[in-house]
Amino acid sequence: MASKTVTVGSAVGLHARPAAIISEAAGKYDDEITLRVADGDEVDAGSSLLIMTLGASKGTEVTVESDNEEAVNEIAGLIELDLDAQ
Repeated sequence: MASKTVTVGSAVGLHARPAAIISEAAGKYDDEITLRVADGDEVDAGSSLLIMTLGASKGTEVTVESDNEEAVNEIAGLIELDLDAQ
C-alpha cells in the first residue's frame, strides 16, 4: 500500500471548497483512497463531507493511503496546495 504524509496548505484548512476538489479528484480512481490525521480515524477521500470531519486546519499533517501510488501522489499534492487561492 502506498502512503504519503503531507501538510495542509489551504489557508482555512480542509473545509467545503478544498474538500470538494479533493473528493472530485479521488472519484476519478477505482481504488479506495483514505485520509487520516494523527490519532484520527480513516475517512474516504471520495467524500467531501467525511474529509471535512477530519477537522484539518492549515499546517495539519494528513496521511493519504491507497493501493494506487498515482492516486496517493495526486491527492497528497492537492492537500499541500492552497486550494482557496485557485
